[in-house]
Amino acid sequence: MTSTVPNAVQHTDAAPPITMFGPDFPYAYDDFLAHPAGLGQIPATEHGAEVAVIGGGLSGIIAAYELMKMGLRPVLYEADRIGGRLRTVGFDGCDPTLTAEMGAMRFPPSSTALQHYIDLVGLETRPFPNPLSPATPSTVVDLKGESHYAETIDDLPQVYRDVMDAWNAALEEGADFTDMNRAMRERDVPRIREIWSRLVEKLDNQTFYGFLCDSDAFASFRHREIFGQVGFGTGGWDTDFPNSILEILRVVYTEADDHHRGIVGGSQQLPLRLWEREPHKIVHWPLGTSLASLHDGEPRPAVTRLNRTAGNGITVTDATGDIRTFRAAVFTGQSWLLLSKIDCDDALFPIDHWTAMERTHYMESSKLFVPVDRPFWLDKDEVTGRDTMSMTLTDRMTRGTYLLDNGPDEPAVICLSYTWCDDSLKWLPLSANERMDVMLKSLGEIYPNVDIRSHVIGNPVTVSWENEPWFMGAFKANLPGHYRYQRRLFTHFMQDRLPADKRGLFLAGDDISWTAGWAEGAVQTALNAVWGVMTQFGGATDATNPGPGDVFDDIAPVELPED
Repeated sequence: MTSTVPNAVQHTDAAPPITMFGPDFPYAYDDFLAHPAGLGQIPATEHGAEVAVIGGGLSGIIAAYELMKMGLRPVLYEADRIGGRLRTVGFDGCDPTLTAEMGAMRFPPSSTALQHYIDLVGLETRPFPNPLSPATPSTVVDLKGESHYAETIDDLPQVYRDVMDAWNAALEEGADFTDMNRAMRERDVPRIREIWSRLVEKLDNQTFYGFLCDSDAFASFRHREIFGQVGFGTGGWDTDFPNSILEILRVVYTEADDHHRGIVGGSQQLPLRLWEREPHKIVHWPLGTSLASLHDGEPRPAVTRLNRTAGNGITVTDATGDIRTFRAAVFTGQSWLLLSKIDCDDALFPIDHWTAMERTHYMESSKLFVPVDRPFWLDKDEVTGRDTMSMTLTDRMTRGTYLLDNGPDEPAVICLSYTWCDDSLKWLPLSANERMDVMLKSLGEIYPNVDIRSHVIGNPVTVSWENEPWFMGAFKANLPGHYRYQRRLFTHFMQDRLPADKRGLFLAGDDISWTAGWAEGAVQTALNAVWGVMTQFGGATDATNPGPGDVFDDIAPVELPED
């Protein structure tokens, strides 16, 4: 639960950190970003040329920021608010420093490209209180009406350690965990590709649950049930059981579910600060230029239509009726928007790419937060000496409850419930207050002597991402057999492979990445799109810092046969 595999290969200070480039496309985005030569340049004759960037989430903001630095003029369109699923909200009537993370709230150290931008804008991070992590004073695991209090995994009954051992064994026997983890730490691309090519061919049609069932270590249904409810790292994973096991392996190989950190003050600060940031190194534009200044402080509104026009132009119509045509555009929203909210013509993409977008599978997700007067959960029970309340994993409706304090006697926040898929859909018809009532009743069964409601100082805030009109889901998660679809979407930035009349519009964003559900995927695909746009305008990277497209043929994702 706190560590996926206890005997994972440890890296030394001399080795690069493990990174979420993943086994599919082992490109060192962190090295690309850190190189003094920069990301590339375009001919001076193209300086000031406009590029549409559709979507003001993290991927769109990073793409726009880096294109601006190259001397292009990004025109950003955003339907809702800057930040996308980096959404930080406050509580009405409460101290404005008291916030809730409605989307992304925890980030692994292996998000090395993301960390580049966190450092760039001067944000701080702190450990996130996942179950049984060092940042969590205590954890309660409540299954089938029986609760267990733990400060470390050794405090839990033996069956939980048996389940962890079974998961470690399943990874080792069925997915070459130690070999892959070592190869990724050492950034041994040939070895990564050798292992992963074999596993993709073997496991693309396998569900997460099927992978467990095929392991002798998980012969016990009871162990599989407990694993689904308690899981590893962030908690239960049974809502992922129908998904492709390849999705889960990407998480564990890159340690994406370990050692999480949260952004102090809220994750939405990252895109907002990039929007306002005036780069110290910028081409064509005068010093003091920012994305905000190029847009007079506000992005363009929602895109309502996308179509191709003569000369391979990408024509964009927005909610005001304004029509503009661009030589290049970057689309960073969730791909289902191209099937529903935005009127598109079929000529935008090859038919195989449309099929891949139609087959994209999104996970539902819901959260509810309440502000409280202080971190009362740290009070000690006079009888047991234990914390009054703990980070809680349960098979009840709440599933995961997180306790977020800002220091002794300071107002704090509780995420009463964080759920996925079917568990999320159970909350969908209920209002925020109705959700809170059910959650408090559920937690009252676990903590009968704790009056949580008496500490609540403001109204709850909630989200169901499947009900958000510009998202329609939390993030992509491939089903078995979807590897080919994901490959088409991720590699779309390599447009020299496309017919001339299908070029110029670049896909980016979390849901076309190999690491969907993690902000790192949004960053990586933004950088892919930046390379693609730069190439479209006749630009190139420095020879000492090749970009993702320059080395594509050496590290391209596995290509499975279509017949």
